[in-house]
Amino acid sequence: MKLKKKLLFSTILVFLCIFIINKRFAFSAQVFNSIGDGQSKVYVTGDIHGLLEVDRVLNIDFLGEDDYLIILGDFGLLWDGSLKESIALNKLNNKPFTTLFIDGNHENFNMLNSLPVESWNGGKVHRIRNKVLHLMRGEVFTINNKRYFTFGGGKSIDKERRIENISWWKEEIPSTEEMDNGIKNLEKCDYNVDYVLTHTTDVDNLYTIGDKLDFTPKEDELNLFLSKIKNKLTYNKWYFGHFHLDWQINQKDRAILEDIVQIGT
Repeated sequence: MKLKKKLLFSTILVFLCIFIINKRFAFSAQVFNSIGDGQSKVYVTGDIHGLLEVDRVLNIDFLGEDDYLIILGDFGLLWDGSLKESIALNKLNNKPFTTLFIDGNHENFNMLNSLPVESWNGGKVHRIRNKVLHLMRGEVFTINNKRYFTFGGGKSIDKERRIENISWWKEEIPSTEEMDNGIKNLEKCDYNVDYVLTHTTDVDNLYTIGDKLDFTPKEDELNLFLSKIKNKLTYNKWYFGHFHLDWQINQKDRAILEDIVQIGT
């Protein structure tokens, strides 16, 4: 009789523990989902050119551990593998928020492309540090239930003064495979995204910027590619860097350099 009571007590205790554990997991899931459903903040800024302007990001004090800061190319902290770069990357990694970036034309693509590829939030990334990630070209990521299409790269107008594989890399212009990957991923979501993040821009915006800054643009295959997808895209906002300009071109498209802008504005 005593054995039956012990067995009954043990059974009740096991079920009680399972009930408590399930309730705790359910609560954790609710907290996680609430963060993923829009409570985390996402900001974007322009080129930092490695050590030259990384302090713009390091000085940010209004983002928390669930938030993201996206750099629109010319990240430049994988350049020569120096101790100073490593220290700067560690400082970025120690910020509360997560730093995301697309590549620009001033990147060491030998170093960047040697990193292993991981999946993150629906797309492919290179993980530089635990909280420093490169958003690869032609990918669609989901943050706060919003879709982000990313496509880095751009042409260096000063490449004649640079040295290949030391200060300039031909991979600055995306390959046919990367463009095809972008089209494939956009087709999966019927060319419907919330935000587009690029380093350079499409042909129309290129000429608009040329008029504003008084230079004659030279469109390249990447500008043409971005025009091609733009004609099919449904999107809310398009942010890009590259032109060292802070300018709201129209209701949807915005060039960013030093501004630190909340996504959606």
